[in-house]
Amino acid sequence: MSRFLFVVPPLVGHVNPAVAVAAELTRRGHHVAWAGHPGLVEELAGPGAEIHACAMSSEPRRPPELRGVAALRFLWQDFLGPLATAMAPGVEKAVAAFRPDAIVTDQQALAGALVAERLRIPCATSATTSADFSGPLAGMPKVEEWIRGLLGELRATLGDPSRTHDPRFSPDLVLAFTTTALAGESAAPPQTRFVGPALTRRPDPVPFPWERLDPARHTVLVSLGTANTGLGDRFLTECAAAVRERAGQVQAVVADPGGALDGTADDAVLPVRRVPQLTLLRRVSAVVCHAGHNTVAETLLHGVPLVVAPIRDDQPVIAAQVTTAGAGIRIRFGRGDRHTIGAALDGVLTAPGYRAAACRVRDSFRSAGGAAAAAAHLEAVATRQGEL
Repeated sequence: MSRFLFVVPPLVGHVNPAVAVAAELTRRGHHVAWAGHPGLVEELAGPGAEIHACAMSSEPRRPPELRGVAALRFLWQDFLGPLATAMAPGVEKAVAAFRPDAIVTDQQALAGALVAERLRIPCATSATTSADFSGPLAGMPKVEEWIRGLLGELRATLGDPSRTHDPRFSPDLVLAFTTTALAGESAAPPQTRFVGPALTRRPDPVPFPWERLDPARHTVLVSLGTANTGLGDRFLTECAAAVRERAGQVQAVVADPGGALDGTADDAVLPVRRVPQLTLLRRVSAVVCHAGHNTVAETLLHGVPLVVAPIRDDQPVIAAQVTTAGAGIRIRFGRGDRHTIGAALDGVLTAPGYRAAACRVRDSFRSAGGAAAAAAHLEAVATRQGEL
């Protein structure tokens, strides 16, 4: 049996797929440990998880007006770079204590990849978004050069300066939690394995009023993810208005962690702080979201069409994948009002092509193997430890 160390950033959407893969490896008899934020990992992986704490640079509050290149620069300069530097000592201590046969590191937990290459430990990349496979910076050579320079500086201090590959793509294995049915024919490196979404059972965080859902109406889930709390208040309000105009046919559950809709609940709109998303997706007819990769993947795994309103980062790329696949309608987040949101909802709820396309993606996800396929690929990587 092998020993796998998962290195994860303090981001829920990046930890959840790793939790599913780790659970499958454990089921197969392997030993698993974590390097990351103890509180978050324990919440998602369970109280029995072996966790080696890493220092975390606090995620800076990104100004809501940042978009495009400015938002990308902020992400790298103010979050990903400092996070790698902060986490590296904890990752090294975890390696010394746990002695893994392989490291599984999230694309945004660069410390895992750099420490692995310096210590010559086989490493697999957990790619929780497929946006980087699409060459999103191809038209911005100066930005791409700047990121390469930042990665080079991190490698000089944390990794092996003689290595030349992009540390976001391990030469041993890249696990992509999607398929080409959604991502398209991308520029993914040849060591990429498209395994589809990796899900495991999640405890429902709080009691949910299931009795409020009306089986005679379409249920729609509206969610902008936890990272956009406060930024989406206007959008959530417009979504609620669009649903109320269709109250005879549509009912919405709105994930509202910031309380933008407090005091406005009625028979058509049910705002809740936290949503049992995987359970709820079995009941919904459509999802309105920000095109976050995990929300999109989990929605399509259930064959549900989407209305996507990307905000920043990889979300425009993922939204383009949804529309190219025919599984949803894209609207502009900043200009989305009750009329555009309502028209998009009408489209995905009444035109059968969107659901048919969502089901095609669902079928590709199911055949890709998910956590079981990912675990099998990781087992192959772990056997290389003795060769290095």
